[in-house]
Amino acid sequence: MTSPRIYILGGHQSDFADNVYRRGGDVASLFIDTVRSGLQSSQLDASDIEVGHVGNFVSALFTGQAQLGGFFGHVDPAMRYLPASSHEAACASGSMALLAAMADLQAGRYQLACVLGLEIMRNVPGDDAANNLRPAAWAEREWQNTPYVWPCAFDNLIDEYQRRYGLDKAHLYAIAEQNFNSAKRNPNAQSRNWQFNARSFSDDNDANPVISGNIRRQDCGQISDGAAVVFLATAARAREYAKARNISVDSLPYIDGWGHINAPISIEEKLRISADQPTVFPHIQRLFQQTLARAGKREISEVDGLEVHDCFSITEYMILDHCGLYPAGEAWRAIENGDIAPGGKLPVNMSGGLIGLGHPVGATGVRMALDAYKQVSGRAGDYQIDNARSIMTFNLGGSATTCASLIVSREA
Repeated sequence: MTSPRIYILGGHQSDFADNVYRRGGDVASLFIDTVRSGLQSSQLDASDIEVGHVGNFVSALFTGQAQLGGFFGHVDPAMRYLPASSHEAACASGSMALLAAMADLQAGRYQLACVLGLEIMRNVPGDDAANNLRPAAWAEREWQNTPYVWPCAFDNLIDEYQRRYGLDKAHLYAIAEQNFNSAKRNPNAQSRNWQFNARSFSDDNDANPVISGNIRRQDCGQISDGAAVVFLATAARAREYAKARNISVDSLPYIDGWGHINAPISIEEKLRISADQPTVFPHIQRLFQQTLARAGKREISEVDGLEVHDCFSITEYMILDHCGLYPAGEAWRAIENGDIAPGGKLPVNMSGGLIGLGHPVGATGVRMALDAYKQVSGRAGDYQIDNARSIMTFNLGGSATTCASLIVSREA
């Protein structure tokens, strides 16, 4: 059964290098400013918006503020009584907000939705930030003996790859180096002005110190403040939007396919399930297959690029290993062959990804959708993929517990 087409009319991303509290801002100002900037850049009035969806993981822990949907009413008087809801699925919270908004529009409840993802994370000491992110795991059972849950968790994934297939850390360093290099071309990237040297992507303990086991500093996604917003519309509303601006509706990006899957929260259970399978996470392979199928595609080669969840370099490696480009255990070939590099046959994270661009947790899924929109509409600036017509996102929460993806395409 084919679902009604949903269009993306525009959006906006905040500067992920911004330290919101240090400059005197807060979660409310980040919310309000991002939505207002998105409305302006998309040429929409606040009165056009019929429903709001917010993706956020742990604002209540970092800032003491929950009930974020209430801030729509402070964006503009026309949004004072806007129906709104919030969505939490750890790092996949933004994608859950997107999928919920899509469902609202496809059900015929509304015609135009505002989807915002945001997180404030730099207002507390590093140890507190790490502890605030613990609930994305099974908090009372997993990684109890470390203050740094997620570096430890994804170090375990490196161990699993070493055991099953063998793994050369040089390939992980290549992923990190590419993503930092891509971030230099993105004016919103947290690391765009950072400097590295020849030892930064190596086992040098001074230039690239150990965080946990095989995870070193440059392997890690960033702790970030930031927000991203997109505006989704039904086909009928998109036609009205296009007509009013004297453009073809075929020039507007739309969501061509989507995927959503969950696995048990315990990584031990995930690995037990996959013990006799060719892939480490069979559910991720299934997600790629279902997303491509919903877009009428059979192979990953039918998309022009990926925006994926590189919370660590091993995470991007794992995602590449499940996308179908090469057989399981051979993701290294995509790196050595230059497939994922700018100009390669499947460029990955031209935005800089979570490692280079930044990772305000609740914003990431929405930011990925916005970057896919930018790529297929030719608005990605210096990190534009030539002739991009179809871009796929992959967003995960926890130890690949909640996973979601979109394919964003354009007809003309």
